Amino acid sequence: MLHKISLLLFIGISFQNSWSQDSLAQLLSTYNKQNIPYWTVQELAQAEKKTFHLLDAREPEEFSVSHIKNALYVGYTDFNSNRILKTIPRKTDTLVVYCSLGVRSEKIAQKLKKAGYTTVYNLYGGIFEWKNNNNPVYNLHNKQTDSVHAFSKSWSTWLKNGIKVYN
Repeated sequence: MLHKISLLLFIGISFQNSWSQDSLAQLLSTYNKQNIPYWTVQELAQAEKKTFHLLDAREPEEFSVSHIKNALYVGYTDFNSNRILKTIPRKTDTLVVYCSLGVRSEKIAQKLKKAGYTTVYNLYGGIFEWKNNNNPVYNLHNKQTDSVHAFSKSWSTWLKNGIKVYN
């Protein structure tokens, strides 16, 4: 009997995990044009910082609550590619852009490509997927935190780990 319960539990968890992944893929394919290649959170976690620039394409209040370590705030509403050109003048440098899930970051990545950057990626699942995979996030004082700005009540359903913060 215990074996059957364990098997059913395993099947249920496997189904839930595959459904979640398919749903995130479906969400991103619904909102994104898919013309910017993705970097996975696993690729980001394994990459050496010196090989790329990590750009946060969210709003200032989101960045101050939580961001990925060493991320450069570039914003979304107030994004300005000329500011980026001053900070990252080599257009051949690798750029990885993220937001909450990967929708706004694709739009910013497209603007970066239009500005002449040649190697631009969108972080698949954004900071939510990063935190869901138990990776650390940091607040404005660069202190590790469990708080994650959840963007909105409806989008926050995609954040499974951490403390959801709204403002």
